[in-house]
Amino acid sequence: MTGNFNFQHNNTALLSVTSVEAPVVMTSAEFDERLAPSLKRLRLSKRLLERVAGVSERRWWSPGTNFDDAAIEAGAKAIAEAGVEPSEIGLLINTSVTRRNLEPSVAVKIHHQLGLPSSALNFDLANACLGFVNGITMAANMIESGQIKYALIVAGEDAQGTQEATFKRLNSPDSTRQDYLREFATLTLGSGAAAAVIGRADDHPGSHRIVGGVSRAGTQHHELCVGGVDGMYTDTKGLLDGGLELVVDAWNEAHDDKGWDWRSMDRYVTHQVSNSYTNAIIKAVDLVRERVPITFPRWGNVGPASLPMTLAQEARTLNPGDRVLCMGVGSGLNTTMMEIAW
Repeated sequence: MTGNFNFQHNNTALLSVTSVEAPVVMTSAEFDERLAPSLKRLRLSKRLLERVAGVSERRWWSPGTNFDDAAIEAGAKAIAEAGVEPSEIGLLINTSVTRRNLEPSVAVKIHHQLGLPSSALNFDLANACLGFVNGITMAANMIESGQIKYALIVAGEDAQGTQEATFKRLNSPDSTRQDYLREFATLTLGSGAAAAVIGRADDHPGSHRIVGGVSRAGTQHHELCVGGVDGMYTDTKGLLDGGLELVVDAWNEAHDDKGWDWRSMDRYVTHQVSNSYTNAIIKAVDLVRERVPITFPRWGNVGPASLPMTLAQEARTLNPGDRVLCMGVGSGLNTTMMEIAW
């Protein structure tokens, strides 16, 4: 099966990428203690989160801090680091999965609190864990069309409410081993926020050019991971198998038919899920393991904020001229691979 969407950008650059780490550390050992009644009743061993997923801890926000407050903080940092004024931002895209209400958009509060101009378009773009990368692509197209000068992309995630609801459900006397397995991935989620500013490359010498990439859909897998406010239900093996097939097909077609060469990148920034997912991707497309940064053991899976948070961490050690490949996957399933020339 063929049909990758291939995109290239000629004059768009990443000016800044920032993250905000939630301060409350929640260890997997503490999660095991909270689930002790069901683990004992269902004869499940402790430390599954660490041994199977590789997640030792994740983070929650302090009481009184909302996910969109964190997105605002990350956005303010990104604007400051980019060296632009809020009045110059022409587009704000919020890519958070987390939300408190169906309307208005999360973006409107962020737009207001950051003091962006009334001329700045603002909206939510939701595509599971792939949303942030999709937001960069959309913003880059608008910059190159001349519609806007600068764009701000943000994501803020809060896993606490969903996880507390999951504790309650799994500790109920009628929960089953199958219930635990279906909700296991929920326990790997984490809270955090990220933001990026992009603009015209020729206006910012020394910035990090967004080269382009490929996207591919495998929407026959849209029922493998379904999440809501109260919980997330995942066919873990099906999601791994389907996601791996999708990524490998996209990778092979990008090299065979689209003219990309990503076999010798300096860094591969993947969406952060688990040990099994990361190891499978590394093996399937023969990545250099030392060039794949890993953050899920400490942060968990922070949804669409995972990839930019990892990129923000890696930015400290990247050098001009390094080639970076962002490899995003979102439940549904969708994947995008995007090259950045550092």
